[in-house]
Amino acid sequence: MLTRRDFLASTAAAVPLAAQQPKPNIIFILADDLGYGDLGCYGQTRISTPNIDRIAREGMRFTQAYAGSTVCAPSRCCLMTGLHTGHARVRGNAAANGPRPPLAPEDATVAEMMQKAGYKTGAFGKWALGEAHTSGRPNLKGFDQFYGYYNQTHAHSYYPTHLWENERYTLIRENRGSQRSGYSHDLIAQKALDWVDDAAGSPFFLYLAFTTPHADNELGADTGDGMPVPDYGEYADKPWPTTEKGFAAMITRMDRDIGRLLDLLKKKGVDGDTLILFSSDNGPHQEGGHDPKFFESQGGLRGIKRDMYEGGVRVPALARWPGRVKPGVVSKQVWAFWDFFPTACDLAGIAPPAGLDGVSIVPALDGKSLAERPPLYWEFHERNNTAMAARDGDWKAVRKSPKAPIELYDLSQDVAERHDVAARNPQVVAKMETSALHSALRLRRISAAERRTVIRKATEFIPSP
Repeated sequence: MLTRRDFLASTAAAVPLAAQQPKPNIIFILADDLGYGDLGCYGQTRISTPNIDRIAREGMRFTQAYAGSTVCAPSRCCLMTGLHTGHARVRGNAAANGPRPPLAPEDATVAEMMQKAGYKTGAFGKWALGEAHTSGRPNLKGFDQFYGYYNQTHAHSYYPTHLWENERYTLIRENRGSQRSGYSHDLIAQKALDWVDDAAGSPFFLYLAFTTPHADNELGADTGDGMPVPDYGEYADKPWPTTEKGFAAMITRMDRDIGRLLDLLKKKGVDGDTLILFSSDNGPHQEGGHDPKFFESQGGLRGIKRDMYEGGVRVPALARWPGRVKPGVVSKQVWAFWDFFPTACDLAGIAPPAGLDGVSIVPALDGKSLAERPPLYWEFHERNNTAMAARDGDWKAVRKSPKAPIELYDLSQDVAERHDVAARNPQVVAKMETSALHSALRLRRISAAERRTVIRKATEFIPSP
């Protein structure tokens, strides 16, 4: 685990390097439960995503990018800390031994590094790495400005009674009582645009973590109480189940606001100074009545959210930087969320802290292959066990529990993971077990007293509406 001492020492040594080169603005846009096949640029034909497709057309589309995990919270932890789930603090939406611990003071984040490098930093949307009154809240982890949800369970509602602005509990009066007119996605998008409008002119790092197209778990699948989007837009007259209309409308609404962001960057004159990365936190869901097969959200991959197969962890990923990233490029470079931390440091002209699992993918943005690509590794602590997966080259290993046999797939021949070739490749299995899967079951244990404190604080901080 990266210590605070290591973090500060590496930062102190690195900051003077930042002045030697210009610092681009960095924007990471994260969708929620968007599948590999849900965008037009990845083959989707029934959901309209013209602005996201424009990012692909004017930049780079990755075909082998991976989320940090197969569910929300640990995936975001990997993105923020540069550690895979064999080392990260948060490894599941619920911890294996009680409440999910927040990021600790010693857990360094990419936002803290960006602050040290002179960046303005803003996070908008779903955080999921620390509640109010814990060490993991975003304003303590490197963000100057935050607006959105602290908790991923709270983010299940698109019409919440409150959101958090920095560390202030902010009531949404349009959603008091039975009212449902304050749509959180719209509120979050506008706050982010206002922040960029103000921040442009000095280097900034924007983490825009949309909650769409996650199911609205509060309202369910069109129960009559409402729907997960204010209107179905162009899909209103489609002969589809209403749940699928809502799913498509959420994606298109997100696409609309990404278009607004692109327009704002051009208006402010910083379009050519800004790298935009776009991705999703995990594979497609099936909550709220949504059927991931309806739109072929998996894009031909096996598995969905909560699976360790490709459909659970391989995600759409795009990069746009006019004048730097060549337009219309399709990259086969393998990378994962924990690579973002060292990449951001590289772009900011500072050395990353020691001990990260990721590597900079800046060479890939320039159309080159990475000199080194360490194996990828995932752990998932839910369903009363620890599931594991690893990728080394074209080999993918999956272990559904610590005592389960290792499944082995050759992704160069079998991207859909239909054929387990473990029996024919015992040496590869042994290597994967020794080198990639050996670090399993290192989940941080918290004491009974600490667990009680987490529970108490989680239930005490929210005042009555």
